[in-house]
Amino acid sequence: MLKQRIITAVVLAPAVIAAIFYLPLAYFAALLLIIMAIGAWEWGPLMGFANIKRRLSFVFVTVCLIATLWHYFPLEHLWLSVSTLQQSIVYILWGAVAWWLLSAVLTFLYPRYSKFWSSHRSVRGLFGWLTLVPTWLAFIVLRSNEYSSDTYHGAQLLMFLFLMVWSADVGAYFVGKAIGKHKLLPNVSPGKTMEGFIGGVICACFLVSIAGFIMDWKSEQFMLVLPVTILITTVSVLGDLNESMFKRQAGIKDSGSILPGHGGILDRIDSLTATAPIYALCYALIGW
Repeated sequence: MLKQRIITAVVLAPAVIAAIFYLPLAYFAALLLIIMAIGAWEWGPLMGFANIKRRLSFVFVTVCLIATLWHYFPLEHLWLSVSTLQQSIVYILWGAVAWWLLSAVLTFLYPRYSKFWSSHRSVRGLFGWLTLVPTWLAFIVLRSNEYSSDTYHGAQLLMFLFLMVWSADVGAYFVGKAIGKHKLLPNVSPGKTMEGFIGGVICACFLVSIAGFIMDWKSEQFMLVLPVTILITTVSVLGDLNESMFKRQAGIKDSGSILPGHGGILDRIDSLTATAPIYALCYALIGW
C-alpha cells in the first residue's frame, strides 16, 4: 500500500504543481470545478445514494452552485485591491469557518448526535455543499491574488498551503507509526494518534521555516506565518477526521478508487477542504 501511495504521489504532485503555476486562471478554475464535481460524485454514497441518477443530481447541483459563484464574482475581480477582498467573499469564507466549527463539534462528540444528520440525506447533502463549494472559492481567491501584476504570486500562496498540509500529513504518518500510542479520536479514526498529530505540526512548522529562510523572510513574517501554520495543520486533521466520520457512518472504507493507494478524490483533498477557506481568510485578514 505504501509503495502504491508513493508512486501515485510522485505522478500526481508534479501535475498538481504544474496546474497551479501554469494554467491560466480561468482554466485553473475550470479544472478545480471538475475536481469538486468528482468530489460531489464521491459524496453520494456518504448520503446513502446508490442510484446513479441521484448521485448525478447531487453533482449537477454542486456544479450549479459553483457556477453561480463564478458568475456573480468574476475571477479577476475577487480582490478590490492587493490586500482587500470583496466583502461578500469574506462573508462566505466566514460561513465556511462556521461550518467547520460545527463539524469539529460533531466529530469530537461522535457518535453522539449522529442520529439526526445520519438519518436525513438532505442534511448530509448540505454538509457536502458546505465542504466542497467554499473549497473551490478559497482556491480561486488565493490563486487570483495579485494575478494582474504577478501571475505566480497566488500560485506561491497555494504552494504554502500544500506545503503545510502535505508535510503535516507525512510527519503525522511516520511519527504515528514510530511512536504513536495515544489515540486521538478512536471512535472516528482509530489509526490517528496524538503523537502523530504533534509530529505533523512540528514537521510543517520546520519545513515552512526553511522556506521562509530561503525566501529571506523578516521576523515579523515568521511571527505571522508560524501561528497560521499551527492553525492550518490542526484544522487539516479536522478535515481528515470529518470525512472519516462520514465514511464510518456510511460503512465505507474509501470515498472512491480513482487514485491508487489513496482512494478517491475526497480521500486526497479532505484536509484541503477544511484548511483552504480558513487559510484564504487568514491571508485576506492579516496577509504576510
